[in-house]
Amino acid sequence: MSTSVRYAGKVVVVTGSSSGIGADTAIQFGKSGAQVVIAGRRAHNLSEVSKQIAKVSPTGLKALEVVCDVTKDDDCKRLIESTIKAFGRLDVLVNNAGVTGITAIDDKNILNDYHRIFDTNVRSIIYLTHLATQYLEKTKGNIINISSIAGLKPVGHLIFQNWTIYCMSKSALDMFTKCLALELGPRGIRVNSVNPAAVRTEIMYTSGGLNKKVVEENYELQAKSYPLGRVADPIDIANVILFLGSDEASFLTGVNLLADGGAMNALIRVSDFKADK
Repeated sequence: MSTSVRYAGKVVVVTGSSSGIGADTAIQFGKSGAQVVIAGRRAHNLSEVSKQIAKVSPTGLKALEVVCDVTKDDDCKRLIESTIKAFGRLDVLVNNAGVTGITAIDDKNILNDYHRIFDTNVRSIIYLTHLATQYLEKTKGNIINISSIAGLKPVGHLIFQNWTIYCMSKSALDMFTKCLALELGPRGIRVNSVNPAAVRTEIMYTSGGLNKKVVEENYELQAKSYPLGRVADPIDIANVILFLGSDEASFLTGVNLLADGGAMNALIRVSDFKADK
């Protein structure tokens, strides 16, 4: 089958698809022939992504837009129920919605930050997966969780100091992926995660609370330390996600797939990075 329509007839849900990795992923699924369900908190952004999907869809399919907050159980239910009501099936669930944040262990708001990060990065994914599994079993579909290099190792440069809770959340997500692959494999459902390094998105200064100028400066410094000489763009990660969700990856499950431009093995000097907010 041509890769341009390899998702024809498939229904794909992408959370956090109003910007960044999620937006590019949803657009690429649409370009590959899928019926895409896009979900996020910003209605205007979803509308813009939907327009782009309609432009690239081989058959002009329009995305189903679901404005929702995945930390709210009722919104998660509405997302899955709306998908099934509209299309009667679900083939791929991309758990992309996520937040980040800097919290020192002696911060008085540490538990608030813990709940904010874990409710989005772990709890919502567990619940959405719980809701979707019965439908994925019928289609022999698959789940792709968007994790981070921070789930595989403590991130060492200065801009990531005090990101312990975020790293913990991604490590938990990676283990959830591996365990769920064992649980759902006998039911014909594959479960994998993608672990990017730095990606040029807005997450660092929206949920991370970092100054945009500082983030951009550190991206440039990181690029110099990565073997490929650049940090990722969202499309780089979207392409990996589309591979994992496709039949070409039919024998992959329980994989934490590193998409890091070689950063995991690079020597990154702490002194190179700026920590100013």
